[in-house]
Amino acid sequence: MTTIIAEVYDAFKSAGAEDDKARGAAQAIAEYSRDITELTGSLTLRKWMVGFNLAFTMAVVWQVFT
Repeated sequence: MTTIIAEVYDAFKSAGAEDDKARGAAQAIAEYSRDITELTGSLTLRKWMVGFNLAFTMAVVWQVFT
Protein backbone atom coordinates (compact mmCIF):
# COMPACT_ATOMS: atom_id res chain seq x y z
CA MET A 1 0.00 0.00 0.00
CA THR A 2 1.39 3.34 -1.00
CA THR A 3 1.05 6.18 1.46
CA ILE A 4 0.07 9.69 0.52
CA ILE A 5 0.86 13.05 2.02
CA ALA A 6 -2.48 14.32 3.29
CA GLU A 7 -1.52 18.00 3.08
CA VAL A 8 -0.52 17.66 -0.56
CA TYR A 9 -3.69 15.72 -1.36
CA ASP A 10 -5.82 18.39 0.35
CA ALA A 11 -3.98 21.15 -1.50
CA PHE A 12 -4.61 19.52 -4.88
CA LYS A 13 -8.26 18.91 -4.02
CA SER A 14 -8.76 22.52 -2.92
CA ALA A 15 -7.11 23.66 -6.15
CA GLY A 16 -9.78 21.77 -8.08
CA ALA A 17 -7.96 18.61 -9.13
CA GLU A 18 -9.92 15.42 -9.64
CA ASP A 19 -9.77 12.87 -6.81
CA ASP A 20 -7.72 10.23 -8.65
CA LYS A 21 -5.26 12.79 -10.00
CA ALA A 22 -4.83 14.43 -6.59
CA ARG A 23 -4.29 11.03 -4.96
CA GLY A 24 -1.77 9.99 -7.65
CA ALA A 25 0.20 13.22 -7.32
CA ALA A 26 0.29 12.93 -3.52
CA GLN A 27 1.49 9.32 -3.80
CA ALA A 28 4.21 10.29 -6.29
CA ILE A 29 5.46 13.05 -3.99
CA ALA A 30 5.46 10.66 -1.00
CA GLU A 31 7.52 8.09 -2.94
CA TYR A 32 9.92 10.80 -4.11
CA SER A 33 10.32 12.03 -0.53
CA ARG A 34 11.08 8.49 0.67
CA ASP A 35 13.69 8.08 -2.08
CA ILE A 36 15.37 11.34 -1.03
CA THR A 37 15.49 10.13 2.59
CA GLU A 38 17.13 6.85 1.56
CA LEU A 39 19.64 8.72 -0.60
CA THR A 40 20.53 11.06 2.24
CA GLY A 41 21.26 8.12 4.53
CA SER A 42 23.41 6.51 1.88
CA LEU A 43 25.38 9.72 1.36
CA THR A 44 25.96 10.08 5.10
CA LEU A 45 27.49 6.61 5.23
CA ARG A 46 29.70 7.39 2.24
CA LYS A 47 30.92 10.61 3.87
CA TRP A 48 32.01 8.68 6.95
CA MET A 49 33.72 6.05 4.81
CA VAL A 50 35.62 8.66 2.79
CA GLY A 51 36.60 10.52 5.95
CA PHE A 52 37.92 7.37 7.61
CA ASN A 53 39.80 6.40 4.46
CA LEU A 54 41.38 9.87 4.21
CA ALA A 55 42.45 9.82 7.87
CA PHE A 56 43.91 6.33 7.55
CA THR A 57 45.76 7.25 4.35
CA MET A 58 47.20 10.38 5.95
CA ALA A 59 48.38 8.31 8.95
CA VAL A 60 50.17 5.88 6.62
CA VAL A 61 51.74 8.71 4.64
CA TRP A 62 52.86 10.34 7.90
CA GLN A 63 54.51 7.09 9.01
CA VAL A 64 56.25 6.56 5.68
CA PHE A 65 57.72 10.05 5.37
CA THR A 66 58.69 10.79 8.96
